[in-house]
Amino acid sequence: MELIDLSHTVTDVMITYPGLPGPVITEHLTFADSRDRYEPGTEFAIGRIDMVANTGTYLDTPAHRYPEGHDLSALSLHRCAIVPGVVVDCGQAIGPEAFDGLDVHDRAVLLHTGWDRHWGTEAYGDPGHPFLTEDGAQLLVDAGARLVGIDSVNIDHTGGGTRPAHSVLLAAGIPVVEHLTGLSGLPARGFTFTAVPPAVRGLATFPVRAFAAVG
Repeated sequence: MELIDLSHTVTDVMITYPGLPGPVITEHLTFADSRDRYEPGTEFAIGRIDMVANTGTYLDTPAHRYPEGHDLSALSLHRCAIVPGVVVDCGQAIGPEAFDGLDVHDRAVLLHTGWDRHWGTEAYGDPGHPFLTEDGAQLLVDAGARLVGIDSVNIDHTGGGTRPAHSVLLAAGIPVVEHLTGLSGLPARGFTFTAVPPAVRGLATFPVRAFAAVG
């Protein structure tokens, strides 16, 4: 079985989404400072990271959009672990026609736009990025998708203040994974997808190590 990493590496002060601060990665306890706590030859390091939840490749639960929606602590592993996947090659505005003839029922639907090639540049946050339309999102809800992911800066068009794809998918309890990368290395089907965040009560979004298992 081949495991294919689909996540961006989180690095100090990197920018994931324009306007949000990057993570600050420091040491809470250094090896040198730990030596006073242990016997000679025994030492440990404890790291610290301060970040917004929307950092790197992350998963959104319904509480990201709706106050009454469930948060990370109530996310079912069946939604985000070992889910049969399908990769859909997409254009700029991803509508229902992108899914013609595809069986997306009970699958992780991964939208491959190629926008991850801009990661780490100003172009990544450009409002002209690929996105899922409201009608496209509704089709995925009606067809019974289990999870939806995209390799773009946002699953919604960010030129205005509405977020219909988030609204439709999260209202249906379908988690959204954004900022995927490496989808070009996956087959169209015949793999499982996993993107599991920690079960944090009171948080709606958190980074994940997203990967596919092929074979």
